[in-house]
Amino acid sequence: MAGGFGVSTGGGDFEAKITPLVIISCIMAASGGLMFGYDIGISGGVTSMPDFLKKFFPVVYQKQQSPGLDSNYCKYDNQGLQLFTSSLYLAALMATFVASYSTKMLGRKMTMLIAGIFFCVGTVFNAAAHNLAMLIIGRIVLGCGVGFANQAIPLFLSEVAPTRIRGALNILFQLNITIGILVANLINYGTSKLTDGTGWRISLGLAGVPAFMLTVGSLIVVDTPNSLIQRGQLEAGKAVLKRIRGIDNVDPEYLEIVEASRVAGEVKNPFRNLLKRRNQPSLIIGIMMQVFQQFTGINAIMFYAPVLFQTLGFKSDASLYSAVITGLVNVLSTVVSIVIVDKAGRRMLLLEAGVQMFLSQMGVAVVMGLKVKDTTNTLGHGLGILVVILICSFVASFAWSWGPLGWLIPSETFALEARSAGQSIAVFTNMLFTFIIAQAFLSMLCKMKSGIFFFFSAWVLVMTLFTVFLIPETKNVPIEEMNDRVWKKHWFWKRFMDEWDMEAPKGHA
Repeated sequence: MAGGFGVSTGGGDFEAKITPLVIISCIMAASGGLMFGYDIGISGGVTSMPDFLKKFFPVVYQKQQSPGLDSNYCKYDNQGLQLFTSSLYLAALMATFVASYSTKMLGRKMTMLIAGIFFCVGTVFNAAAHNLAMLIIGRIVLGCGVGFANQAIPLFLSEVAPTRIRGALNILFQLNITIGILVANLINYGTSKLTDGTGWRISLGLAGVPAFMLTVGSLIVVDTPNSLIQRGQLEAGKAVLKRIRGIDNVDPEYLEIVEASRVAGEVKNPFRNLLKRRNQPSLIIGIMMQVFQQFTGINAIMFYAPVLFQTLGFKSDASLYSAVITGLVNVLSTVVSIVIVDKAGRRMLLLEAGVQMFLSQMGVAVVMGLKVKDTTNTLGHGLGILVVILICSFVASFAWSWGPLGWLIPSETFALEARSAGQSIAVFTNMLFTFIIAQAFLSMLCKMKSGIFFFFSAWVLVMTLFTVFLIPETKNVPIEEMNDRVWKKHWFWKRFMDEWDMEAPKGHA
């Protein structure tokens, strides 16, 4: 699942209070995460609504209304329909690079404001759309908002929050993405019952609520001390630090921020540093975790759950209800991850989930292959419930493993000299493969039929083997000690670490 890159930092636990400004930051995390999650979850529901299909995709509507006209697996195979979902992620992909510059030069506050404005404008275009072009433009504008929000909000939270709740706030952003998906599923379920043809407009238009919250919140909050200091506004940065910490003596934390800014300023070529031999292990893991995250098939389910359930023979109402169930499982399982990630360890969760996802996908593939044919469907009520259970099992295992850990592990392993570039590459890779899956899934379902789940399960097997052999355990390892305690002791990656002994980089923190 697409998400924000968690920002891991070293440093001490400085004295601080939980001030109103930090509380507002929590609300911003909720609105930004909810907006992103809502955009993920809303598309599948509206693309299964007859009124929406009749207006924008009449060919798909005709297939849906005429049993036997096309294969059960091909009713929704339409490039325009897939573009409605995927265009958001292509736009987010392109916006990420501009947002990276904006976050550094204009600050976190301004970048979040820009994201909020994009979200508001995109929502208006979608809710008021009269033709396909207007609909796609709205999704592209929303995608620009995703790119800016994804770049700025996790960073803003990391820099505003006191150290003791920094990790919780970053995970809160991830959690609220899953809550946004669930809310979208619930709204789709409700609006699908409207008979006046406005259900899809309401579903798309209600995205304006978190969009408005983010925009107004961005106007209220101050920029982060780190951002102000990075842009040379030292006194303003110190004044803001006093406000958000609620104390007068902020010198220890202030001096550390100044020093961190100085060290970061000395990194002139972060992308070149990323290609150095000593940084290649974290680069390979960072990229592959994003690729594997998408090739689990999770976003095929998050984007197209109602469509998938209708392909399996569920009625419209049951398909949307089933999507709500999977959304709820997604939220609860993300909470499980928050509770156990630092106890069970990263590798343990990835390996357990690999087995569970593989068996769940294989189960769905076998049931579909035996019961859902091109023109006939003998799934039945009992097997229908079994399929929902298997998909929920898959979603749960992803949500407590590859979902959050796909972002957490790279954030823990990139060295400071390459961290900004590493984050950009990870986000770029994630958005690229999210776009590919969103654009290709319905066509793949048509061509591969039940084999699509064999395809995803094969990838789950590959990523589990990758975990066994190449992903090290990073639980309870301080970032500044990652080299000595992780890389130099790994059976494979240690051969890349000789360069550290000859040239120790500055500030591996």
